[in-house]
Amino acid sequence: MHIENLISNNVKVIEQEGMFSVLEHITDLSQFTASEAISRYYMSNQGIRKRQLKIELTNQTVRLQAGAMQWMAGELELTSGVKGLGGLIGGAVRGAVTGEKAVVPQYKGTGIVITEPTYKHIFLIDVGQSPDGLVIADGLFYACDASLKMEVEFVKSVTGAVAGNQGWFNMRLVGGGVAAMESPIPFSELIRIDLAANDTLKVDGSFAIMWEGGITMTVERAGKSLIGSAMTGEGLTNVYRGNGSVYLATPAASAGVNYGSIVAGQKVQQNN
Repeated sequence: MHIENLISNNVKVIEQEGMFSVLEHITDLSQFTASEAISRYYMSNQGIRKRQLKIELTNQTVRLQAGAMQWMAGELELTSGVKGLGGLIGGAVRGAVTGEKAVVPQYKGTGIVITEPTYKHIFLIDVGQSPDGLVIADGLFYACDASLKMEVEFVKSVTGAVAGNQGWFNMRLVGGGVAAMESPIPFSELIRIDLAANDTLKVDGSFAIMWEGGITMTVERAGKSLIGSAMTGEGLTNVYRGNGSVYLATPAASAGVNYGSIVAGQKVQQNN
């Protein structure tokens, strides 16, 4: 099978890991009016470009976000990835609590899969580098090697009535394999904080988008008492303890954006 013009002077590979390659369109040439062309020109200069995920399979299986496939070629079989009623119920429960789709399609065989264009950033993570797995925020998952297990991570301890905008549940990826994440924040702007056994990280807001499975996340009062928290202007904070790395998308804070709302596809919140 020969595919012409998938990679060109205007489309380049910006990252590659395992079966995954991230394609970026340098200039959007599919515009038909002057106003659209001007808009796309300045968007491109700001790094707002169309990106696609290219997945090359050789007798392999990949999980892909539902609805993300644009086209595929080769000897590929598309399945729901659900094994029996138990798998369907488990997927529905996981989807209900994490905000992800209940059924994650699987593509199996030998061939190529190309995803729909997106203006979000796509970055690749080797989950096998995290022995205890990787916990990710709602809506961040895009694709992964099917050898990775998808589990539900529960917020283990909550002080107060709500969970500080981070959510009660998150998805955990476990095993050896690569995962692709779709995010409005590029990986190069994420701040990585490496915690040791006795370290504590407190985050006021939902800016932690990934953390390693050896870390426990809780939601606690910022002060020692409700009165103290009220007087300092801080309420609940997300607290991270344990061995491993936490990735923060703090550049979103400067724009007055609640990151958790963006990745979940909800309305963007702005500061007054």
